[in-house]
Amino acid sequence: MDAAERREELTHILRPAGGGVYVVSTGLAAQRALQRHIYEVVHDEAIEHAWRIGLERLDEARVVLLGVPSDAGAGFVRGANQGPAAIRERLLSRAETPYLVDGVMDVGDVRVVPQLLSDEMLSAAQIAATRRALYDRADVDLPVSPLDLCARALEHVHALAPRAVPIVLGGDHSVAWPAFAAAMRGGRRLGLLHFDAHTDLLPERLGVRFCFATWAYHANELLGRDGRLVQVGIRRSGKPREHWESTLNVRQYWPEELAARGHDAGAVADEIIERFRARGVEAVYVSNDIDGTDASFAAATGTPEPGGPTPGFVRDVTRRVLSAFPLAGADLVEVAPPLGQGDPDEPERTLDVAAEYLDDLMAIALADADRGGGR
Repeated sequence: MDAAERREELTHILRPAGGGVYVVSTGLAAQRALQRHIYEVVHDEAIEHAWRIGLERLDEARVVLLGVPSDAGAGFVRGANQGPAAIRERLLSRAETPYLVDGVMDVGDVRVVPQLLSDEMLSAAQIAATRRALYDRADVDLPVSPLDLCARALEHVHALAPRAVPIVLGGDHSVAWPAFAAAMRGGRRLGLLHFDAHTDLLPERLGVRFCFATWAYHANELLGRDGRLVQVGIRRSGKPREHWESTLNVRQYWPEELAARGHDAGAVADEIIERFRARGVEAVYVSNDIDGTDASFAAATGTPEPGGPTPGFVRDVTRRVLSAFPLAGADLVEVAPPLGQGDPDEPERTLDVAAEYLDDLMAIALADADRGGGR
């Protein structure tokens, strides 16, 4: 498949940024207003044209944003499907920091059918029916579910912009699976730095192989269970830390340990760096579930949990680890703007934290590219 064919397929499997949530009436005006803002156009009819023009310059990108507004029920309550649009809106609202600086490209959102998760869960008849709905024909070799669409989109991004670092905006944490698997195909030996209140280390959940609760298990399998998965902020699990570390050879930092160490982000980061270096890590993938951050700073998520690290701690660990290794890819997930447990400061507070995390990832990726150490 040549470059033109890849770009054309992207126009079928993606929608302009902010457009991955399927709406026909309620929510349509807000969606279009956001897109006019993103693409700096006056009329709705110009949105798609501006998006397509941007895709023509994908080979110039050093950082690529991809939205996957899918929420298949990761939290006790849902709302993460609105995360990618809300994070973009928050970035656009800040006068002091541009949304898309030179070298950063937003390729849009995967087309999300909200009842679906991955194609492996679907019958041939359902795949054909959804292909007709999405692409106006059933005889095309195109995926229909969010995880598979994300994987296909990242395949094209890697081919068209091989030096760019992809950052996926979720959606629930299931989207980390195709994003991490795509990064693994880059050829470098990766470490996985995972911020979360939950382990996500089940081999399956209710018979489902790839979902929000299982993606880290399968990522660790790709790593060969050799100690290159480090999880920070874990505090809600049906099993103790010792179980996960002894059976899956992961390293976890729970709140009790962080408190005993004085919440010293530098010391924790240095230990992670040493661990990765001892295992031959060449680059790092960062997966940041917003519920890994203490709920007093980020309550607009499906399962807000008290007792977690502060945003400053998360940012310090991320930046210090990524000062030692280039960033291979990342995701930022589980931001759920409709939620917030009635807090008058939400969802704005959570969105501000998410925007800071995304700012750091984009800046680090751009700096890597400037040094010649990107993907």
